[in-house]
Amino acid sequence: MILEMVRANGAVSLRELARVVQTSEVTVRRDVRALEAEGLLDRRHGGAVLPGGFTRESGFPQKSHLATAEKTAIADLAAGLVEEGEAIVVGAGTTTQELARRLARVPGLTVVTNSLLVAQALAHANRVEVVMTGGTLRGSNYALVGSGAEQSLQGLRVSKAFLSGSGLTAERGLSTSNMLSASVDRALVQAAAEVVVLADHTKLGTDTMFQTVPTDLITRLVTDEPPTHDDRAATELQALADQGVQIAVAGANGAPPGGEQAPARRASLPGPRRGVPGGGLRGMLGDQQAGAERGRVADLRRR
Repeated sequence: MILEMVRANGAVSLRELARVVQTSEVTVRRDVRALEAEGLLDRRHGGAVLPGGFTRESGFPQKSHLATAEKTAIADLAAGLVEEGEAIVVGAGTTTQELARRLARVPGLTVVTNSLLVAQALAHANRVEVVMTGGTLRGSNYALVGSGAEQSLQGLRVSKAFLSGSGLTAERGLSTSNMLSASVDRALVQAAAEVVVLADHTKLGTDTMFQTVPTDLITRLVTDEPPTHDDRAATELQALADQGVQIAVAGANGAPPGGEQAPARRASLPGPRRGVPGGGLRGMLGDQQAGAERGRVADLRRR
């Protein structure tokens, strides 16, 4: 069952595997390890991919079924970072598509995008202006890429860029498996005063071929809460925080850890950098699980 799911989707999180096969993540992790030993799949932080996943990129139909609850939670929290009347850019991806659905409620917004899916989500939004880049359609993710897309972004300046990708590490930052997509994402970054990365925990610690945003250019990361056993994801979050990335963590049910519903708009933004409280990242997440105030996000700073 596990191997069939990975073959069908290209990549599957341990959480999703455990849900489908109706067993614990501990059991799934043991089975994944055995399949990896046979060369049938590769393990990634919090999930499993087909062998050769470093260069392979799943298409939209596969990605749209991965970590859906986590993407919803991330989109809910990220939407709160957008003010009325702002001009922003939104890159291609299933998580940014979820964000776009929520941005349809923000009046006076101008959204520049190379994603047909983002544009479609905003097509009927009242008082939201959508500006499409030029370029060549890349059918696997419904995005416009190439020199036409990059040239249309020259001279553009917006407040924020919201981007996703295939992997995120403290060492290299955000990366993707496709060269054309990476080039357009870099152009989107150049147009923005701040860069907000949307990445669920399964992408933390994963590195792919083409760097899109180096760590020192990432202003904020919006992610979901890593499973308690995923120490490597927590370590990666701490390393990103140590490099100055401001981190907001949402629960998998669309709420910040603690069980309370995230506000539809205006999540709390981090203040001046300060040290991480005693207990580090894991302690902070544990405190949030014990009971966070409405709209509270995990705010990590350089020591």
